Amino acid sequence: MSSPQRVALIGECMIELQEESGGLLRRTFGGDTLNTAVYLSRLLQGHAVDVNYVTALGDDPHSAAMLAAWQAEGIKTDLVQQLQGRVPGLYMIQVDDTGERHFSYWRDTSAAKAYFETNVTPLEAALAEIDVLYFSGISLAILPAAGRERLLHAAAALRTRGGKVIFDNNYRPRLWRDAAEARQWYERAYACCDIALITLDDDIAMAAQAVSAEQALINALALPVAEVVVKQGGSDTVVRLAGQPPQSVKPTRVDKVVDTTAAGDSFGAGYLAARLTGHNPAEAAATGNTLAGTVIQHRGAIIATQAMPNIKL
Repeated sequence: MSSPQRVALIGECMIELQEESGGLLRRTFGGDTLNTAVYLSRLLQGHAVDVNYVTALGDDPHSAAMLAAWQAEGIKTDLVQQLQGRVPGLYMIQVDDTGERHFSYWRDTSAAKAYFETNVTPLEAALAEIDVLYFSGISLAILPAAGRERLLHAAAALRTRGGKVIFDNNYRPRLWRDAAEARQWYERAYACCDIALITLDDDIAMAAQAVSAEQALINALALPVAEVVVKQGGSDTVVRLAGQPPQSVKPTRVDKVVDTTAAGDSFGAGYLAARLTGHNPAEAAATGNTLAGTVIQHRGAIIATQAMPNIKL
């Protein structure tokens, strides 16, 4: 019997506070790649795939609760570092009447920023056993320059031995010195990935000059990446394999958007789950759209397990 595929997703999980009626706050946990890891683990139950989360936490009660929650979701945590005296970051979500979310962050001393401060991280030590590495623009942004270098080096090393690398362009301007700095690191990430998941609005936001959506789509599809997936919100998702014409995939229509938190993260989980189980890119995009269309009808980044759509892989 062959060993399960091992997928590692690296990033930051934070304490999430959701503002509810009367000024009450509900505490959960979230972060872009962690959200993807949770949905990926749920979708791949029963398949020979191990989902691993890679981050640094503290030695506080919130960190312990995070680890327990991830393990309850079937996520492997042996690549997580717990750093003495450190704590996770925190963010608050406020949602307007249209379902659009607004974030406030407290993350300057987040433990995740220090993941690569040890001589050899658990990720680097286990690299020969990892089949797929998934990271995002936020994964890069929270790290100091030396940590970014080590993450990209790990990605390149994994590809050299035949592994796959997925990069999600999730762009948060406040995490970068400026857009030029972000573009520099993104170009390097695209150069060492096999699949690029691109939110077109984020791509436009970090462009060197004003660009139309039409031109931004052309630019994204021309990236030197074997597999490009362009997410356009309520418009068609566009997928392109190297040497093949792009394909458009209709989004999932919903009657009411409640909260767009984790829409892109859940799409990434659906897309990757489908690709790992042998589906083609168009089918994978449809799976991602189905999951994202369900997630945006619920509050918060992680919906209840019983609210998951019936997706067969």
